[in-house]
Amino acid sequence: MTSEIPVVDINTLLQNNTNEIAITKIAKQINSACREHGFFYISGHGVSIELQQRLEKLSREFFSLPVHEKQNIAMSKGGKAWRGFFAVGAELTSGKPDNKEGIYFGTELNKDDERVRKGIPLHGENLFPEKPAQLRETVLEFMEKVTQVGH
Repeated sequence: MTSEIPVVDINTLLQNNTNEIAITKIAKQINSACREHGFFYISGHGVSIELQQRLEKLSREFFSLPVHEKQNIAMSKGGKAWRGFFAVGAELTSGKPDNKEGIYFGTELNKDDERVRKGIPLHGENLFPEKPAQLRETVLEFMEKVTQVGH
């Protein structure tokens, strides 16, 4: 086992003329990376560096806000959708508080969506803060792009 994290270039998968040989080659690289390392980087994904940098900048702005402002979108306000902010120590892993804070987002679904009306857990609207103002549009754009890559 090497100490380097494997990098798998998926650019050819995003092209409409991808052939079976290319798909098989990339699948084997992913299989090998998962079996030998448990994880890998993806390059050639088509998510612009500008979008990635904008998301990072806005995330830093949000997390630098006072806790009472971040609590405006607390997970307790997200209901069954399990969306929103959680403070350091508010999330547990194996029964122990985590030393991190974060925000959970998911597929944006309004209250008229059948899954939301049925109360299916993890389905609903996201909670977005007022500041920074561009966080909502940037998160949704990023989620759209990485979902396309995943498909």
